[in-house]
Amino acid sequence: MRERYRKFYDRIISIYQERSIQLLLTISFSVVTILGMALLGGSLYARFAANTRELATEANKKLMDQVCLSTETYIRNMMRVSDTMYYAGIKKTDLEENTLDAQMSFLYEANKDSLISIACFTADGELISASPVSNLKRQVDVTSQDWFRAADAKIENLHFSIPHVQNLFEENSYRYYWVISLSRVVELNTGGRTSRGILLVDMNFSGIEQLFAKVNTSANRGYVYLVDSDGEIIYHPRQNLLNTNMLEESNQVAASHQDGSYTEKYDGEERVIIVKTVGYTGWKVVSVTPVSEYTSSTIQVRFFAVMLIVFFMLVLLMVNSIVSSKIATPIQRLEQSVKQLEEQGDRTRAIYVGGSYEIESLGHSIQSMVNQMRKLMDDIVVEQEAKRRSEMDALQSQINPHFLYNTLDSIVWMVECERYEEAIKMVTSLASLFRISLSKGRNIIPIRSELEHAQNYLSIQKLRYKNRFEVRTEVEESILDCCTVKLVVQPLLENSIYYGMESMDDDGEILIRGYRKDGDIYVEVTDNGLGMPEETVRQLLTEGSRVRKRGSGIGLMNVHQRIRLHFGEAYGLEIESEPDEGTTVRIHLPDIPYTDEIGREGLG
Repeated sequence: MRERYRKFYDRIISIYQERSIQLLLTISFSVVTILGMALLGGSLYARFAANTRELATEANKKLMDQVCLSTETYIRNMMRVSDTMYYAGIKKTDLEENTLDAQMSFLYEANKDSLISIACFTADGELISASPVSNLKRQVDVTSQDWFRAADAKIENLHFSIPHVQNLFEENSYRYYWVISLSRVVELNTGGRTSRGILLVDMNFSGIEQLFAKVNTSANRGYVYLVDSDGEIIYHPRQNLLNTNMLEESNQVAASHQDGSYTEKYDGEERVIIVKTVGYTGWKVVSVTPVSEYTSSTIQVRFFAVMLIVFFMLVLLMVNSIVSSKIATPIQRLEQSVKQLEEQGDRTRAIYVGGSYEIESLGHSIQSMVNQMRKLMDDIVVEQEAKRRSEMDALQSQINPHFLYNTLDSIVWMVECERYEEAIKMVTSLASLFRISLSKGRNIIPIRSELEHAQNYLSIQKLRYKNRFEVRTEVEESILDCCTVKLVVQPLLENSIYYGMESMDDDGEILIRGYRKDGDIYVEVTDNGLGMPEETVRQLLTEGSRVRKRGSGIGLMNVHQRIRLHFGEAYGLEIESEPDEGTTVRIHLPDIPYTDEIGREGLG
């Protein structure tokens, strides 16, 4: 079975590879289009779902802020009643002379819509004053009440209780009220003596119920409830189910959270929890929204997105077919013209140029490349001819009859005059001159060897001209092992001697300098000879200006061309000269360290 699947796969690949470029483009574009649209649709849907969830969460947070504000207003009213009773009533009243009934009645009447009762007790639980009723039930032990003990334990703090049934006072209606108690320790004044008491403010729990009931009227499954700092539920829309253990709530976990949004999985359902703390009390308003509520609104969007993606896929498949045809046809014609050029070898055949901008640009590029190849082939031929010609000129300079005959005559004359040491020196210099000139057939040599060749040449000439000129050398040591073309310094010295020094009786000076500047290397030959006018200087390095009146036969133009041939158009000779001032010829070379590989194979 595996072998069958492998053969089927190989067959599909072979069919794909054998198809035309138009079919390949169509299939490729279609696959890319389908994948792209699928990814785009999926990402847009995911983004929409995330935005929907984010917007719903922000809406819930704003609702939570409103609920917290309303709850804080409810709590603040309780605190205002308690503060007014304590600071404006109890602290200013001597219980030995007056009672608190009037103040309590006034506060109750002013806030009776939200208050159930106001009462003040001694530390022993004895009732001092209360409103609207003042008779305690006989069986009630005030000191055992949670609100009493909590206030007595937290002397400097206010204590808010959880909802409970108020059962302190006797009344004719026999009604029972669910209340939230605010209790605090107060200071009682009795005949100049102070004692501790407990102030109790019972606020109707129906205010909290009504507030949260308005919030929990939405049709979705989300709801909002209220817990204290210990996790005890103060209000829950499904309180009856909680009391009968038919429903469980993560109120303890919610109470442990800081303000913010959280995701939890409770009772097998993932839901979003938003927690907001109510000021003064430590109570926390908790919003619970199942995650399914966020996703349910996106089902229709999902269906619409799928249909839209399918529609655009079909449109793009048609467009891909047309575009692939427009692309493939010019490419095929371009491929045919290149193949004809390859098979027939016709250098004059033009490359097809047409189609879209990119294909047309490619055709121009191929045509330009073909033209460049043709030019390079022609340049190679010219370059090889120039190299052979320059090499021939260089070799010819060393066998110039006049120079060689004059040197040999000088040697014979020295031997006849028994000036053997000078003759030996001239012969040695001449041998070194020829040896370095040949350089084992290498065109690129180190500057050190070129300068040695120049020194040998100068040694012969100084003996011939009986030291009619002086030579100074100032060459930086760091450049001696860098590359140069051979036989470039000696022709410059030859020109300085023949055209600059020969007409002078004495005091001829030649300076050879070598230095590094701006990342390149310069070698200068300067003489104090007759110099040249500016027009002559401009013609010296012009093609066809070489005149071989005297010297080696290697003119300045020849040296200039050989340097540019090996190192590029940016290098070569620079000439500075003024009549009766002398001449400076400057060799401009790249800074390339010499190696044996470069010497053998050249610079490539």
